[in-house]
Amino acid sequence: MTVMAIVALVWIYLYALHGDFWRSTPELSPALPSSTPAVDIIVPARNEAETIDAAIGSLLGQDYKGPFRVILVDDRSTDSTADIARRAAGEDSRLTIITGADKPPAWSGKLFALDQGVAGTTNPLIFFTDADIVHDPRHLSTLVARLETPSHGQPLQMVSEMVRLNCESVAERALIPAFVYFFQMLYPFARVNNPLSTTAAAAGGTVLIRRTALEQIGGLKAMHNALIDDVTLARRIKRHGAIFLGHSGLARSIRRYPHARDIREMIARTAFTQLRYSPLLLGLALLGLAFVWLLPPSAILFSRWDTALFGWIAYVTAILTYQPTLRRYGLTWAWGLTLPAIALVYMEATITSAWRYWQGAGAAWKNRDYGSAA
Repeated sequence: MTVMAIVALVWIYLYALHGDFWRSTPELSPALPSSTPAVDIIVPARNEAETIDAAIGSLLGQDYKGPFRVILVDDRSTDSTADIARRAAGEDSRLTIITGADKPPAWSGKLFALDQGVAGTTNPLIFFTDADIVHDPRHLSTLVARLETPSHGQPLQMVSEMVRLNCESVAERALIPAFVYFFQMLYPFARVNNPLSTTAAAAGGTVLIRRTALEQIGGLKAMHNALIDDVTLARRIKRHGAIFLGHSGLARSIRRYPHARDIREMIARTAFTQLRYSPLLLGLALLGLAFVWLLPPSAILFSRWDTALFGWIAYVTAILTYQPTLRRYGLTWAWGLTLPAIALVYMEATITSAWRYWQGAGAAWKNRDYGSAA
């Protein structure tokens, strides 16, 4: 009973004192900026033929009143990514396509592509966005308006958003909202947005950053081998100024994950990297996941009434904290009942990530193996 009482207290703490992570806020509402500085939009793309047409079309269709241009860095694609992007732009001269150079061994692929894009820019604002994201015409204006708005009395240096992820297949409905929920739990957005907190995070799909802030941290070269590039960038920027992380109602990813194995691979790609390749942190993470997700239903099913009561308190609290994220994705409350099973999937993917690292495979993405040295 003592152990389950501790688990119940942990969930009460998470609900009441852990940065209100479960509220799944804030979300940016459409807004107009008071000024319209020039923006360079940089899109790294490697074999994105399926999504690049919609992504480029939505970026060139922004209603932002200031000057902006789109720079597509074709990262050694072996498909028709660049040709499709050109057709999407038509006669619009605001699209520039850079053919990426071969990636140096020490760099992560996305950061090297972004750095090549940055090298060709001069505008005061830089917008990093992914090749699978479709933007509402008001999106860029809203991001600039938010960047103009101080946070806790401090000027913002960077604005990032967790875009709405694709959530159509059964696998996506089961695992994608949980991905967002766990991210919020790991990096409570309220703490990220508080300049007095050391918590820092970003979502790489949309990052609007001041050029001066990027230069102050030594540019992307200073973090060239980071595989979790968005969080690394946020940590470095927050050392020098305020950042903002929210949810987006104006941008969505159209990348599909039709099968559970597709999402599992997304998790396994960097799970052990998140744990800094530490066996100790891996053990503690797995123990913690089992502690908060698996013990409550076990206690409910197999323990006497007093222990089961604490199990119910923990389990119901977990389900309640999941509801705002489920509503964000238009799913019913009953998906919360599956949280222990979802946790098992994430635990297995984390173990797989560690096993691959120990076997020398390391992280792999877009047909690139970064090896254990990354």
